[in-house]
Amino acid sequence: MYSKKIQFKNRQGLLLEGSIDFPIDQKPLSFALFAHFFTGNKNFTAVRNISRALTRNRIAVMRFDFTGLGNSEGDFADSNFSTNIDDLIAAARYLEHYYESPKIIIGHSLGGAAGVFAANQIASIEAIVTIGAPAHPSHVEHLFEEHIEDIVVEGQAIIDISGRQFTIKKQFLDDLGNKDLQQLLSTMRKAILVLHSPQDTIVEIQNAKEIYNAAHHPKSFISLNGANHLLTNKEDSFYVGEIVASWAKRYVSFRKQKELETDKQTVVRIGRSKYRTEVAARSHSIIADEPKKYGGQDAGFTPYELLLSSLGSCTAITLRMYADRKKWDLDEVLVHLEHFKQHAEDSHDCSDDRTAKIDKFVRTIELHGNLTFAERKRLLEIANRCPVHRTLENKIEIDTVLR
Repeated sequence: MYSKKIQFKNRQGLLLEGSIDFPIDQKPLSFALFAHFFTGNKNFTAVRNISRALTRNRIAVMRFDFTGLGNSEGDFADSNFSTNIDDLIAAARYLEHYYESPKIIIGHSLGGAAGVFAANQIASIEAIVTIGAPAHPSHVEHLFEEHIEDIVVEGQAIIDISGRQFTIKKQFLDDLGNKDLQQLLSTMRKAILVLHSPQDTIVEIQNAKEIYNAAHHPKSFISLNGANHLLTNKEDSFYVGEIVASWAKRYVSFRKQKELETDKQTVVRIGRSKYRTEVAARSHSIIADEPKKYGGQDAGFTPYELLLSSLGSCTAITLRMYADRKKWDLDEVLVHLEHFKQHAEDSHDCSDDRTAKIDKFVRTIELHGNLTFAERKRLLEIANRCPVHRTLENKIEIDTVLR
């Protein structure tokens, strides 16, 4: 993904820092806004992994540090749940002004609750995603419950969360107590996806049930079985990103991609990004690219891998067709391919490198099924007759014209 650092001012005029993660071609189908967990930041590993998964699915993600956290200005002690909501609204306005309004809002833990409240005030939001979110914002008080009496009496207290010290003021507690998430959900009509782990020991699974029951359809629930609250296992966070991307396609009005059109069999397009290339034929499309060591983004097959894919797929289809016609018991075909250049046997001493080497394709075929030796031998012969094989062996002429 391609990331761009950004800064924007919140309601109090404080400068907040964030990043916008784009798909490789920087042409997203939609924008999502991410709200991190209580005392977290935009660069937490799970946040970045979820963002990576979304950008792979052409959804751009704006992630930023709430007031007083990470690289954002302000004093965390003066912030509260309401300022988090305001920060999200300010972030949405930034996207609207410089790019386009976000249609998805994703929140982790307390950020999930903040995301619901913010979505109620951001007209463009069509879909809400909560990850391990509490059904009651005040649930976060359990992180410093032994200090609540000091906060009420003294007006504030310094607490330790994951080895870091934070000042919590009484106004923070009062603000949490004034936010009724379930009441808000009962009046909202926006699609919502609730993701929660049954093994979450920080925010228990019961919270997901309460959120789901309070919300109106369309609503969905996905169990993150085996995951912990912070999604520290990267497989869990990538899974969340893929699930969100897939779910959003049903509930979000994505920008329609400009289709590659041609009056020929296939069309290929590349823009300024190195070296992401779109390939389209009929109603299907794939991505070609180069490995990172060659300056690409490794977003798809290399041109030679596509060439090998053509030979391999044609071989497999040809064998399937032949076996079906003969009614042979062929369960599965695997075709392993490689390509390299080697010296032709009769040109070791040739000084012209163009004739000194030839292109070599090695195709190894696995045939699974109840087949006789004679049937396997015949299928190997048929493999050499597949149309792409014959094309590659023929003398080829390529005419190139400007359009």
